[in-house]
Amino acid sequence: MPASHPNLIFVFADQLQARALGCHGSAQAVTPNIDAFSRQSLMFTQAIANSPVCTAYRATLMTGKYTTSHGMVINELRMHPGQRCFAHVLTEAGFDTAYIGKWHLYANQLGDHRDPRNSFVPPGPHRLGFDGEWKAYNFNHLNYSPDAFWHGDTPEPQHYGEGVFESDAQTDFAIDFVRRHAHDGTNPYALFLSWGPPHDPWDADNVPAPYWRMFADADFPNPPNYRAYNDTPYCDDWARLTDGDRERLPEWRRGYHAQVASIDAAFGRLLAAIEGADAARDTIVVFTSDHGEMFGAHGRRAKNIFYEEACHVPLMVRWTGQIAPGRSEACISAVDLMPSLLGLIGLACPDGVEGDDLSGFMRGQDAAAPEDALMQICGATAAWEDGHEWRALRDARYTYAVYRRDGAELLFDRRLDPYQLRNLIGDPEYIDVHGRLRARMLARMEALSDTFEASSHYRDTWTDGARRIVRSATRDFGPQPAAAPSAAS
Repeated sequence: MPASHPNLIFVFADQLQARALGCHGSAQAVTPNIDAFSRQSLMFTQAIANSPVCTAYRATLMTGKYTTSHGMVINELRMHPGQRCFAHVLTEAGFDTAYIGKWHLYANQLGDHRDPRNSFVPPGPHRLGFDGEWKAYNFNHLNYSPDAFWHGDTPEPQHYGEGVFESDAQTDFAIDFVRRHAHDGTNPYALFLSWGPPHDPWDADNVPAPYWRMFADADFPNPPNYRAYNDTPYCDDWARLTDGDRERLPEWRRGYHAQVASIDAAFGRLLAAIEGADAARDTIVVFTSDHGEMFGAHGRRAKNIFYEEACHVPLMVRWTGQIAPGRSEACISAVDLMPSLLGLIGLACPDGVEGDDLSGFMRGQDAAAPEDALMQICGATAAWEDGHEWRALRDARYTYAVYRRDGAELLFDRRLDPYQLRNLIGDPEYIDVHGRLRARMLARMEALSDTFEASSHYRDTWTDGARRIVRSATRDFGPQPAAAPSAAS
């Protein structure tokens, strides 16, 4: 392996909020492996998802661009492959690549997730440069086969063993990849492991029994910012809670934390395999999440919002001997991951990348770090529906946000008000803070040509009418290439 290029193992969970981990202060979490890893890593305590929803986050990870630049403004869209992505750079530099788990950048239909036309990503341009091993699916959150499945290079679904929890099987695939490359690999490798948990459902039949029992008697009361009413008119259908949902919140929280504990154990097995392969000093290991979960806070469930439960995610980067362990309050966000990791590896970023390369900062050099992060949501979670769009700016202390539908503004001092209960808009003591953050947000938006449109605008001008992206605020991509014949078989 060329000494200038370390391996990369990028592990990300789905819907894991930072507050659900012991290293982020949870007294009820059972996450010893992630907590230990945080002490071996540079842990970014202020990390966020720029767009806290599955598809937008993943497109940002792959492109190093904001949502309005890559175009994936809601879920269940097909990303345009004519964008130079993370894995294109890695593959062209001679890396062996592997992608395992949830993809969520291909289907262009809302629903029918098990149909191979939606679940199978055919080899070729829509894998965005991942030309090596592929054990993935577009979208699914049922964790046991036959409902759980994956695809290789054909549309036929492959299933896990009977009674095998999906993220355990995916971790086994990852461990096998690491061990094989320790014995016979001549090239550096890049492994992306994308777990579905702790995304809902959180029922007993979707959680490993030992972990369900671990939390069976745990008490998860409503947090101080719980609201017994929905966040109308701003929440979409995915964020609304029925009376029955509210009754189940304690059970859902138990199932969620059980899933978190299960992926912690899987992560521990993967770390042990890296050590066993004597690869720790040659391998950058990243642990993070695409977004969090609200669980009734501020009258919401799910994600897609600027509140901490949804946007604040864990982020830990370990490179033994190269990155000093510690904690940082730098305002890193998802858009910075691709350029920063390519910088650590020693590869140049593609033209047009909008995130910051923080590789020098990570290695302890005298390098600047972001003081704030822009957030964007361009519509409902997965439906073309106007009225849920917002923009926000978050720094290490404050969150400023504005809704498009009525111009309503919110400002929170998270240091004094960690549950974001007091809106400081109009408070004379915070006029300067309000003006500074608003001006900074608008300047960031202008630089991106983000004109803060209604969701229907993106549907009508950025897609081909069939949920396939053909342009964004910064580029006209043109028609998408046709899917391979096998994808529709």
